[in-house]
Amino acid sequence: MQRYWSEARQLVRLASPILVAQVAQIAMNFVDTVMAGQVSAVDLAAVSVATSFWLPIILLVQGIIMALTPIVSQLNGARKRDEIRPAVHQGFWLALMVTPIAMIALYFSPLTLQFMGVDTVMATKTAGYLHAILWGLPAFVLFQVLRNFSEGLSHTMPTMVIGFVGLAVNIPANYIFIHGHFGMPKLGGVGCGVATAIVLWAMLLAMIIYVKLSPHFTKINLFAQLARPNGSRIWRLFRLGFPIAMAIFCEVTLFTVVALMLAPFGAETVASHQIALNFSSLVFMLPLSIGVGVTIRVGHSIGEGLPDHARVAARTGLMLGMAVAACTAALTVLLREQIATIYTDDMQVITLAATLLFFAAIYQVSDSVQVVAAAALRGYKDTKAIFYVTIVAYWGLGLPTGMLLGLTDWVVPRMGPQGFWVGFIVGLTGAALMLGARLKVIYGRFGAHP
Repeated sequence: MQRYWSEARQLVRLASPILVAQVAQIAMNFVDTVMAGQVSAVDLAAVSVATSFWLPIILLVQGIIMALTPIVSQLNGARKRDEIRPAVHQGFWLALMVTPIAMIALYFSPLTLQFMGVDTVMATKTAGYLHAILWGLPAFVLFQVLRNFSEGLSHTMPTMVIGFVGLAVNIPANYIFIHGHFGMPKLGGVGCGVATAIVLWAMLLAMIIYVKLSPHFTKINLFAQLARPNGSRIWRLFRLGFPIAMAIFCEVTLFTVVALMLAPFGAETVASHQIALNFSSLVFMLPLSIGVGVTIRVGHSIGEGLPDHARVAARTGLMLGMAVAACTAALTVLLREQIATIYTDDMQVITLAATLLFFAAIYQVSDSVQVVAAAALRGYKDTKAIFYVTIVAYWGLGLPTGMLLGLTDWVVPRMGPQGFWVGFIVGLTGAALMLGARLKVIYGRFGAHP
């Protein structure tokens, strides 16, 4: 039992800075929303629509680069620190390859607005935002390489510190470019895109300085002579990261599809769904942060040749995640109406949102188990299983269940949005069970005692 308590302390130490960094990211999104909304409702809507294009693309790229964390972690655990620098350099080369593709996709994504019947003014502002922010994409991708390098070495503090650097730059940059101060043009919502691009370059610069000056990274000398691109190593890195990227993409698009399916139910239903989804996303940051720590600890233990330690790290993460989820689920149930009133004063929306928050509370434990189990599998470099499980659980179980219960009378009278949230519960529970089963298989494959 002492091993588990010790491991729990290690996970909390690694996860806490990640959690705080995510809070800083949310604060940046909040600042963008508030400051764009001060200009006009059209500017606010344009920022919101642009984010729906920007987010899936950057998550795809981020997922590919996430493969670096278990690679660096395992090399560090195996005391092969001389191999870390060339491995990270291949990450840089991969980043340089995928970035132009992502930039082209982002540049042309506003063309779809023509087929969606979006108002011309809003479409123009949305396109302007995306065309501004895409110049920050190279900085975002390179930052992710350095972030995963740092986290792979069990140093999560830089992510937190630089998250607040981004927030500190974001507020004045928004002020300048949204409202047109200090000789800059008044860009409205488009100014949020310009500001975010500047923030991403500032965060990259801060990360480079941190890695260059911090004694934690001195021996690796990351910025020494750049290793030449190695096709086979870049391909292995891509093969490891692509399933992670696709799993994230499938999860994000699932919630987008459900939101579109709920649109015919009316504005109150969509608003209620968005409230419940937004709050559950905030709560999700807790197990997600624990998962980052689990990936690092499992990878390090496998690198050390200690599969039993890796199993302890994974199990501790699962127990810690379930304990946290049990607490947040209880609070969500008890305070669901109060939570809904934070977002709106419309009683009809509050009543429906409170109902959906009850469903959100039910799936929090399953959600925690699936995200931590997936993180543990990343530590073992078993990423294909994550992708397969995501497809089956979300698109094979969750969405069909939601459509069956929410849109038809075949099983029970049509449930509307509640039916889709039952689908979320089914999908996430299925993912938790399948990923947990896969984890047990991996324990045995690495020679850990069951």
